[in-house]
Amino acid sequence: MSRLRFWPQSLVGQIIALVAIALFVAQAINFGLLLRERQRLELTGQTAPAVYRVVDALDSRPERRVEREGARQRGRMRARFVTGAPRLTGDPRPDVERRATVMFEDIGLRILAVRAVQNSEIMPVRRWERIRMRANGDGPHDHNVGLLTLAAEYEPGKWVVAQARSGADRPARFGGWLVGQTLILYVIVLLPLLWIGSRLARPLKQLTRSAQQFARTGAADPVDERGPGDVRDLTLAFNAMRARIIAMFDEKDRMLGAIGHDLRTPLASLRVRAESVEDDGERARMSETIDEMNRMLEDILSLARAGRSTEAAQKVDLAALADAVVEDFIELGSPVDLVEGERAVAFVRPQQIRRALRNLIENAVVYGDRAHVSVLHEGGMIRIAVADEGPGIAQDRMAEMLEPFTRLEGSRNRETGGAGLGLALVRAIMAEHQGELRLANRPRGGLEASLVLPA
Repeated sequence: MSRLRFWPQSLVGQIIALVAIALFVAQAINFGLLLRERQRLELTGQTAPAVYRVVDALDSRPERRVEREGARQRGRMRARFVTGAPRLTGDPRPDVERRATVMFEDIGLRILAVRAVQNSEIMPVRRWERIRMRANGDGPHDHNVGLLTLAAEYEPGKWVVAQARSGADRPARFGGWLVGQTLILYVIVLLPLLWIGSRLARPLKQLTRSAQQFARTGAADPVDERGPGDVRDLTLAFNAMRARIIAMFDEKDRMLGAIGHDLRTPLASLRVRAESVEDDGERARMSETIDEMNRMLEDILSLARAGRSTEAAQKVDLAALADAVVEDFIELGSPVDLVEGERAVAFVRPQQIRRALRNLIENAVVYGDRAHVSVLHEGGMIRIAVADEGPGIAQDRMAEMLEPFTRLEGSRNRETGGAGLGLALVRAIMAEHQGELRLANRPRGGLEASLVLPA
């Protein structure tokens, strides 16, 4: 599953991001509810004066009073009675009609039909209206007042028409208010959360660094037991596990040292006895067997100790190191050559890299007749390649060949390949250097084994 590009990866970052999103959504919902309520109040404020005049006119009209259409009482803003549907000019206001109908029902007045229009005529603003607008935060450009006309049919064919001053529709000024309130909430909520998160993250980061160090070197400092209870419990469990694993490694190293010492002593005794054998051929074969056992013992002990090397890492020119190893093979008469290349400096344990390179060259000479060594820069990595001219390895056996005691042919004859520990030891050395051992068949035949190391 691909990760979201901008989503934070740390625990604290994800918690803060979720809280921030939740606060914003809550603020957006609150904004919508407040906006709806304000619109309802503004609509009620626009509709109420006209409704009041209609109700007042109906309550105070003389019994059986009939007015001709167009007849007016004194005062422009007073209600008038007409017979037949009145002619209203202006922009229709269906929202006012719906609100007026609800208001008539609330006061128990039976109204058959309601019509409302907004006149585009601009009327002067009264003083009390100006004060109210300023209290609501409206600017001077909003100080325009129109005329709302409301007609209500109280009996079939009989209408009462009333007019009232109405403020022009203004957009709700909640955007800046919402942003400001959200920022205040972020400061109040997220800053303490950030402090708590950093307090929680510090022991977790220390725990992560210690685990990574343990994975690289097989040893790590204990983690301070601090932070919330759950984190302290995790740290306590990690420290206990670390202590047990280190004790097991130490016991393994002591056991391997004892085994190596106990085995080398009888091997040395056998070598002394082999020298007393009169038959030259038999004595030579016995010496070769003892040498093979020594080499096998050394490989087994080195593989068992992989990951807990005592050699210090240092900056090394891998091109110069490869040249020195190749010269050693050439002096012994092995068919090995080095392709000249640029300097390639890396932070490594030189004796381990030297041993890994020797194992690859020995395999190339034994299985592929000849070894071609080259040191290459590839991106941010350095690759030491050892190519041979042999038959290569079947693709389905590539991974199998990296396992201990695995060989292309089943015999244990040293002349045909040894015990099958070479590639396994090389892979362990590369893992300790955060690198990789790569095997690939060459297009023109043969195998290419590469040590890939970070530059």
